[in-house]
Amino acid sequence: MRDTMDGTFSMSPSGGNAFSEFAREWSSRMGDRFALPPYNPATVSGFRARSRGFRLRGMVFNDFENAAALRTVGPRVGAEDHLRLWIVHRGGWRFGVPGGAEHSAPAGSFLVQAGQLSYFAALPRTSAQVLVLPAAEISLPRGTAAAGSADAAGVRLLTAHATMVSRLLDDLEPAGVDAARETLAELARAVVHGGLDDVEPRLAAALAQAARDIADRRLTDPALSPATLARQLHVSVRTLQRAFAAEGQTPSAYIRARRLDEARRALVAGPRRTTVTEVAARWQFADSGHLTRAFRERYGQTPTDYVATTAERTDGARPL
Repeated sequence: MRDTMDGTFSMSPSGGNAFSEFAREWSSRMGDRFALPPYNPATVSGFRARSRGFRLRGMVFNDFENAAALRTVGPRVGAEDHLRLWIVHRGGWRFGVPGGAEHSAPAGSFLVQAGQLSYFAALPRTSAQVLVLPAAEISLPRGTAAAGSADAAGVRLLTAHATMVSRLLDDLEPAGVDAARETLAELARAVVHGGLDDVEPRLAAALAQAARDIADRRLTDPALSPATLARQLHVSVRTLQRAFAAEGQTPSAYIRARRLDEARRALVAGPRRTTVTEVAARWQFADSGHLTRAFRERYGQTPTDYVATTAERTDGARPL
């Protein structure tokens, strides 16, 4: 049986031969263990998709977006020993199992299935993340399915960890690859069984990354705090603090640094210069004086001086 090496992949084929290019590239990177099933010819003819992720010691994680509808027309032989976790962010995903039962996952949900598939299908403009791993890793009876919210704490941690692995895998030493793989398996078990061991030290990096992802989306929210992040991730504030401490930071310091970064960009963004008072209000500083003190401590200049210096550099770069 042909196999391939672990590593990251990224594919965005286009044009009339997009599916053929995708299938050829997938085969060269995934090997026989993760071979594609046969696809419905009608969906192949309009195939346009983006796929990126990694293969990691018997697992595959794929972040996938399709422009047109997709559907397979039969099972892939040898795939009955796989467990699949689909996390759907946009569109919709469904699959059938032997015997005729069908399961579906709309946007904002996840589906888990172990064993053989009759087919799977995706609506147009579906965005989903798919984790495939050996069924023996997680106890789920063959042919059964489990579902839940894509916003669940375990799902957030899994996707945050997978994102980090995608970024770092090609540069990891063997011990790092082992740790990345075991953490991914532990998080998959947490998603399937609805429980998270929040004192597991291997999960610290994933927990911190998941908290950063949430914070980045809520920087203008006055309610954002370490306690807010801990509640969304279903852990204690102390557990969250330990996760950040492993990276030499605190949750509060991260929120403050990111708000300062965004405030700095806002001061010089767009055709109309925003006032210091407006920037302070948007990025949740108590007032302009509070922003000025924090800005000077971080960047060595007041916001007003920074705007003036940036304007001088911009004007000096303009051709006469």
